[in-house]
Amino acid sequence: MKGLLIIMTNFFDLIKQRESCRNYLSKQVEKEKLVACIEACRIAPSACNGQPWKFIVVNNRELSSKVSECLQDLVMNKFTAKCPAFIIILEEKGDIKARIGETIKNQDYSSIDIGIATAHLCLAATEQGLSTCIMGWFNEKKLKKLLDIPNSKRIRLVVSIGYSADTKLRTKVRKNMAEISQFID
Repeated sequence: MKGLLIIMTNFFDLIKQRESCRNYLSKQVEKEKLVACIEACRIAPSACNGQPWKFIVVNNRELSSKVSECLQDLVMNKFTAKCPAFIIILEEKGDIKARIGETIKNQDYSSIDIGIATAHLCLAATEQGLSTCIMGWFNEKKLKKLLDIPNSKRIRLVVSIGYSADTKLRTKVRKNMAEISQFID
């Protein structure tokens, strides 16, 4: 992609830097950085290359404020009030081969694919000095109305994106290796 900013970081350092941000600066996000994040989603792998997604990028202070209100359903996600941008992730119909495979194998490939693309998005953001938070709790009906999304479409996730006001990373609390893995030699 012409004009795409490419910076290389050690992958393991990158994944250690990525965290869910809940304290954003009011600084606006540069469009080029958002485009780079969507490019990372575009090239993410998907079952049968079905690419069952669409990304709506909101990078407008007034509209971002209204999106934030939709995310603060039942007192959740109050931190989004300060977030300058959001990426709304819609599920689209996947490739016919992927849909047949989902039925035959009783797998939800679309959700898996959207998860992979979202991880790419968040890592691309981190690589560019941005912070993100993936949210699955929101008022879908209100958000669809605000963004003129047809009722037939499904919003799967919303990612807040911007510059973190925090200068220090939190300690990651995760299960230990023995709890999450089994090695068979």
